[in-house]
Amino acid sequence: MAYGRLMLDLAGTELTAEERQLLQSPQVGGVILFARNIHSREQVTELNVQIRQASDNLLIAVDQEGGRVQRLRDGFTCFPPMQVLGDTVAQNREAGLQLVRDTGWLMASEVLACGFDISFAPVLDVDRDTSSIIGDRAFSDQPEMVIALAQAFIEGMHEAGMAATGKHFPGHGGIVADSHLEAPVDPRSWQQLMDHDLKPFAALSKLLKGVMPAHITFPAIDAHSVGFSAFWLQQVLRQQLGFDGVIFSDDLSMKGADVAGGYIDKAQLALDCGCDMILVCNCPEGAIEVLDMMERQSVAGSDRIASMRGSKSVDWDSLCADPRRQQIIQLLEEISGSK
Repeated sequence: MAYGRLMLDLAGTELTAEERQLLQSPQVGGVILFARNIHSREQVTELNVQIRQASDNLLIAVDQEGGRVQRLRDGFTCFPPMQVLGDTVAQNREAGLQLVRDTGWLMASEVLACGFDISFAPVLDVDRDTSSIIGDRAFSDQPEMVIALAQAFIEGMHEAGMAATGKHFPGHGGIVADSHLEAPVDPRSWQQLMDHDLKPFAALSKLLKGVMPAHITFPAIDAHSVGFSAFWLQQVLRQQLGFDGVIFSDDLSMKGADVAGGYIDKAQLALDCGCDMILVCNCPEGAIEVLDMMERQSVAGSDRIASMRGSKSVDWDSLCADPRRQQIIQLLEEISGSK
């Protein structure tokens, strides 16, 4: 089934009448919730029910990585930054990888149990302390470690019934700049990226159902920012790496996206260059501009997006009673306390 190619956000903790009408547009195929939309587990579960009632052809997403990027907090497991898991694996590979796998399962299970389809995870960036926005969100600053840990995390997500989205292609870990606040430029060469940042995306492309490109320009390789570049999205990601899943734009309201112009320009370029779904968040006026443009053009939907829907879920009470959950939480508390 073809889904609309625009993902929107919401203003508050309940769906307004205006938002309900927007979600019924055939051009809208997704909703992403932020911390402002989430007061409690019961409330966000009910909000997701309201979203489904507005339209069943919607992908509902959240960022639940762990560490500082964790929108679901009250009543949910407190996940450590992925770098903490990476350090655990460095100390004891077998036990550490099992904990990473279990963490992927638990994160996905909790998110699915509240009515979401996906968390935009895992981070495949290669970093430790270079990037101001990535840092400890990354598993490791060694590509081979990122591959091993991310694969285990993805396996856990799949066990729970959630598709994985790798971000931020082709790698955000090599520069200090935060693309939320500025338009980063990375001077590295193609060979440097191939030998480092691109390795996790190449190794895991067949396990990923989604990929999110970075708002970064690599001028030594291509003049266009990655999310607006047919070279990066079509030649490299699709053809060279063989990725056939969903390409999500990163949020088009981020400062790093402004290199492409206004909202209509950004949206048109992202769609033309190969994004299956574009995100316009934290700017209602921009979202309406983009939606109006897409409705005027009758932008064709994407058949790929349905593959991101949650394939199974679990009742929250059953999950809470599962001894596996309690064991994982205890282990995560132990490694977080020792960090």
